[in-house]
Amino acid sequence: MRFSIWPSPQRPWPEVLETAQHAEATGWDGVWFADHFMPAGGDVDQPMLECWTTLTGLAALVPRIRIGALVTGNTYRHPAVLTNMAVTLDHISGGGRAVLGLGAGWQENEHRAYGIDLPPPRERLARLEEACQVVKGLLGPGHTSLHGKHYTLRNAPCEPKPVTGHMPLLIGGGGERVTMRIAAQYADEWNVWGDPETMRHKGTVLERHCDDIGRDPAEIQRSSQAMLFLSEDEVWLADKREQTRGQLAIVGTPEEVTEIVGAYRDAGVDELIVPEWNFGPMDRRKATMDLFIERVAPNFR
Repeated sequence: MRFSIWPSPQRPWPEVLETAQHAEATGWDGVWFADHFMPAGGDVDQPMLECWTTLTGLAALVPRIRIGALVTGNTYRHPAVLTNMAVTLDHISGGGRAVLGLGAGWQENEHRAYGIDLPPPRERLARLEEACQVVKGLLGPGHTSLHGKHYTLRNAPCEPKPVTGHMPLLIGGGGERVTMRIAAQYADEWNVWGDPETMRHKGTVLERHCDDIGRDPAEIQRSSQAMLFLSEDEVWLADKREQTRGQLAIVGTPEEVTEIVGAYRDAGVDELIVPEWNFGPMDRRKATMDLFIERVAPNFR
């Protein structure tokens, strides 16, 4: 399994960079970043770093590990523009590390605040499917033409191509009828929040969609995430278990978390992504990351 860290976009840039550099130095596999311009609720004046410029900084300053958006809102950028951005990120990173994460878009308040159109769900998903065609076409050889309902490309170039000739497209979302069908058709990787039981169920849905189109589901890597509360302090853990009751969270000692991660692996998850949003100050953040990578991760590598 791969294990990646997900810094909060509400942290200052120096902290995001320090977290990513610590992850790289201690054996984590990747860093993901959310694509939003403001919080979804509460105090919308809180700082929020923009995703793709942040990824570019990380690509230049953090070696080795994978870097990607979890996930880009398709409503925010034309997919042809996004593809050119992603390829540039790939080249800045040295090649083979960038992942283009893409989803339909959902956060109403930022669309409303910035005057960005948020179509009804059915249209958003139709746009997402055409966007995948744009991305796949532009990342492939030659020029791309597409005459869709939502996007039109006329002999469009995308140069340079990815350094290695390939860039993974990750589709985010768990809608079983449409989103996961799109993932089965176009994705190299697929991501959704979920516990092991959810991932096992949705994995079978993904496999059915793959069977319908004649694709080998093993071609699609699967990733998931949940909030992590990891400690050897049983008193602290008891409090967190009570606080997170009924929520999607991994709570426990290294031994207990190892058992839960094993259930994710058995459910077909190839990568577990750990949000560090609740880890607290930098010293505690690093300590939690180290406890996970030293005591949990080795059991799955």
